[in-house]
Amino acid sequence: MGRPRGAAAAVTALSVVVPAYDEEERLRPTLEAIRAHLCADPGRWDGWEVIVVDDGSTDGTARIAREAAADDPRVRLVTSPSNRGKGNALRIGVLASRGRRVLVTDADQATPVEELDRLDEEMTARDAAAAIGSRAHPDSRIEVRQRRLREWLGRSGNRLIRAVAVPGVQDTQCGFKLFDGDKARAAFADSRLNGWGIDVEVLRHFRRAGWPVSEVPVRWAHQDGSKVRPLDYARMLGELALLRIRSVRPADLVVVGVYALASLLLYKGLWADLDRAYLADAGQDQNQWEWFFAVTADNVVHLRNPLFTTAQNHPDGVNLMANTVMLGVSVPFTPVTLALGPTVTWALVLTVGLTATACSWYWLLARRVVRRRAAAAVGAALAAFAPPMISHGNAHPNFLLLFMIPLLIDRALRLCEGRAVVRDGVLLGLFAAYQIFLGEEALLLAVVGMTLFAFFHALFRRDVARAAWRPLLKGLGIAAAVCLPLVAFPLYWQFFGPQSYHSVLHGPHAGNSPLAFLEFSGRSLLGDDARADRLALNRTEQNAFYGWPLTALTFAVVLRLWRLPLVKALTCALLAAAWLSLGRRVRVPFTEVVLPGPWRLLADRPLFESVIESRVAMVCAPLLGVLVALAVDRLAASRSRTNRLVGLAAVAASLVPVLPTPYPVRERPPVPGFVAYETYRRYLGPGESLVPVPVPDPGSADALHWQTTSGFGFPLPGGYFNGPYGEDRTGIYGAPPRFASSLLRDVSRTGTVYDLEPRWQEEWRRDLDHWRAGVLVMEPQYHQAALYETVSKLVGRPGERIGGVWVWDLH
Repeated sequence: MGRPRGAAAAVTALSVVVPAYDEEERLRPTLEAIRAHLCADPGRWDGWEVIVVDDGSTDGTARIAREAAADDPRVRLVTSPSNRGKGNALRIGVLASRGRRVLVTDADQATPVEELDRLDEEMTARDAAAAIGSRAHPDSRIEVRQRRLREWLGRSGNRLIRAVAVPGVQDTQCGFKLFDGDKARAAFADSRLNGWGIDVEVLRHFRRAGWPVSEVPVRWAHQDGSKVRPLDYARMLGELALLRIRSVRPADLVVVGVYALASLLLYKGLWADLDRAYLADAGQDQNQWEWFFAVTADNVVHLRNPLFTTAQNHPDGVNLMANTVMLGVSVPFTPVTLALGPTVTWALVLTVGLTATACSWYWLLARRVVRRRAAAAVGAALAAFAPPMISHGNAHPNFLLLFMIPLLIDRALRLCEGRAVVRDGVLLGLFAAYQIFLGEEALLLAVVGMTLFAFFHALFRRDVARAAWRPLLKGLGIAAAVCLPLVAFPLYWQFFGPQSYHSVLHGPHAGNSPLAFLEFSGRSLLGDDARADRLALNRTEQNAFYGWPLTALTFAVVLRLWRLPLVKALTCALLAAAWLSLGRRVRVPFTEVVLPGPWRLLADRPLFESVIESRVAMVCAPLLGVLVALAVDRLAASRSRTNRLVGLAAVAASLVPVLPTPYPVRERPPVPGFVAYETYRRYLGPGESLVPVPVPDPGSADALHWQTTSGFGFPLPGGYFNGPYGEDRTGIYGAPPRFASSLLRDVSRTGTVYDLEPRWQEEWRRDLDHWRAGVLVMEPQYHQAALYETVSKLVGRPGERIGGVWVWDLH
């Protein structure tokens, strides 16, 4: 039935849409009540219509509607050929309406039609586009409650709806809503859902269009014979997921696809040969991270403590919480690690993590900073793919997987707005707890960046600061109350548990040179490894290297947009972060002059004492991303075509030199047959360790790959991890040096065969007893002849060649 045209539409003040499916028993009294109420006040409703939508009923619903229409021509029947759901029925009914206002109400009259007057008054008083009945409103009267399970399901569903679709609307599912007619018809015409999720879809349309919606308290009573079944809640979850998918803009999908493709191209060498490819600049970190993923999966599947293991550094063990095992990823990825191996998990975490981080920054910039999606895409790409992030992408997924940081920033900004402090505080606490299990140092650096920005923004916008500080502090208190109980025990274990330590020393030269900000990183398009290596600790710690073109562009953008308080705060935070990253001592470029550095202010403070100070420069990446996004947004809006083209060309010229290039890979050494074919099992008793020669350490940790390949069939002494050293428990990389490990490492590096003293034999035996060694294994390597001779002397007999390695059975 089509919508009438012309003058008829102007005289219809109200359309009442009643969806009905098998409502033979309830429909007649409902229609009588609606007609009686509308006829009682003809001055208010000078023209009205009631539209009954029969959604493929199998009883006499249609017959009753026809009888009502025969009695009163203002009652109309619209039919659906089959039962397709409430959403389809409402869409048909609303699109057939012609009223200036449209009321949708359920056939059971759980909310009596008399509540229409209250909705109408609220809608008029607030100039709202819709007034919806809300059972959650504190002034509502719930005369007959639902069963507890149904009520709990309804409340849980509403919480989920508020979280993912229409935040702020307390009750989307009450079947009594009054809409502006034209806006309702536009929203329902744009809808696609056929089930109970139609209410959410329509309210989401109103929210996106900027049409105000007011929640109104109503009388409500549960009616027997409800058509909502427990399974319908599950179907509605599916509809919500479909709604979220359909709400994604095509431009957003393109941006996500570009980020994913870029991430895949960067790691194409790794994906091309997962069995043998090893990131060339990873040092021993790929072995370490694969071991982290594998040991977590092994602990989970065997129901062991995920915070500790004796697989490395046997028998003393490793405090996993005090290492960057990223339990927030390694635990969920356990099925992948068990089914496909830790190398696949490693490649997935790097590739998907980089993509997810870029998408998260894109979401934040598009939501909070700029109007144009293209500007947000460029800024987010810089934030996620900046040279420092790409440098850490060689070996440190905890600094690549940063998708939670934009979510934390957004939630903190919501707290400043003060609209839902409790909810936002709770979510901020949950987000922070999860980020702790992704990377504590990344969280600490993010807090430093946010604190710097907040401080400077408060200086430039004191009016905003005065309005925001109370809800912000309250929300932070709530966040702490939520977060701390979740992380209290893991953090206690980290700082006071077995093999805990209090700091990690990185030496006096861990800060950035001022020249590093102007140089290109080794992985940048115009970068040179030799030049970059002179200004960084190693290729995984090129923490500045933004390049002089981007620095020049930033200077120009700041000059042009300095009038904006946001730009002032971003600039000051950027300079402060760069300044802090210079470290404890700053060498003046091209001179021998060394000045005290700013990091001295924080170096010995709790939490900061283990931070590599040059990493603070990573805070600059998102700050630069925001500035570039603002510049692109302003340039795209410029009325001058010349200014627009020249400006965008300048942005491109500054970003192209720092475009990342694919990570190089090398061939990974094969696992010796002695391990691969489990020959080692004949040489090890219960609790005994396999001792590689030399003992694994941070400079040589291929044995960790042997161990993960074997499914943790044997423990190892030594290893690559962070642990305590000495009585003061200072943090070091690897196990505390012992005589045997130091001797074997020295021989492997120098090729020197020493004359063995009697006390050396005693120290050797003491160390083997400490390690509970069952077998010594030496793979082919440099200076193997010297190592073979040394070990044979210490053991007292020659080794055997088995499975591609030399073996000394210690039994």
